Amino acid sequence: MPGPLLETLRGATLFPRPVWLMRQAGRYLPEYRALRQEKGGFLELVYDSDAAAEITLQPIRRFGFDGAILFSDILIVPYAMGQRLEFLAGEGPSLSPRLAEAALDGLVANPSLLAPIYETVAKVRAQLGPETTLLGFAGSPWTVATYMVAGEGSRDQHVTREYAYRDPAAFQAIVDAIVAVTVDYLSGQIEAGAEAVQLFDSWAGSLSPAQFERWVIAPNAAIAAEIHRRHPGVPVIGFPKGAGEKLAAYARETGVDAVGVDETIDPLWAAQALPAGLPLQGNLDPLLLLAGGEELERQALRVLEAFAGRPHVFNLGHGIGQFTPIAHVERLLKVLRQWGR
Repeated sequence: MPGPLLETLRGATLFPRPVWLMRQAGRYLPEYRALRQEKGGFLELVYDSDAAAEITLQPIRRFGFDGAILFSDILIVPYAMGQRLEFLAGEGPSLSPRLAEAALDGLVANPSLLAPIYETVAKVRAQLGPETTLLGFAGSPWTVATYMVAGEGSRDQHVTREYAYRDPAAFQAIVDAIVAVTVDYLSGQIEAGAEAVQLFDSWAGSLSPAQFERWVIAPNAAIAAEIHRRHPGVPVIGFPKGAGEKLAAYARETGVDAVGVDETIDPLWAAQALPAGLPLQGNLDPLLLLAGGEELERQALRVLEAFAGRPHVFNLGHGIGQFTPIAHVERLLKVLRQWGR
């Protein structure tokens, strides 16, 4: 019997709503901080499958979320494609060589770097009850490409956007290569026990409509189609953060089974503008969860009521912040679990 999250992603309208939170396994949890201090850096945790499985399970034990999402990182894909990956203290991730200056065909791929991630998935699945859906994930090609080209994250993706305009054929080759590895990577996660997968497009909001069609919609549609071909019945969640009104085209054209809605989108607009019956996920502002109080409850209820007429997975509009109090998460869950009963 599938859990409520998996049922919802397959199109069921359930009450109370299933819930999980992006970045639910992370620095706001004291048990995570303790394990990270013991084990060392972020990448060391990702590649220690016992530690990564434990981190994935920590929020399930504490809160009883309906979904457990794999503890890993979107940059595992470029790492396996041959770029060097480092997480620098106070600076974030760094990839080298930057494809703004180096050739894609100069990279030496190492697919074995994906195997420990599959081990983590299998270990988590073995410890989860059937009521909890295990979610795998990958970064969407545009977002992954921004890191591969620029070597690091940026607020406006200037380097990568300019590169895509200047040499669209070369950039298309990068995106196509990411699509191919991502399909195999997600497929490996599913074979190891993931029951649904999410594509994170954290930087989708920086693109013009025409570029959004080419670099976000088209590659995500290719991934979703191939995952559906290889693994019929496994839902794909698409999350193009910052898409704004372009979210409607994304929902219609990518073929994903559910769409994540970020906190900048009015849930009433999303409920009306996105295809009827399509499961939606989101979209409470993470800062509301940080702030807490009565406004947290009011806005959580607003999200629930806006999406009451369709399949809905309650989530945040992006990842939970590291300073979010545990008590605020508990208060939110109390509201969610009482609503609709």
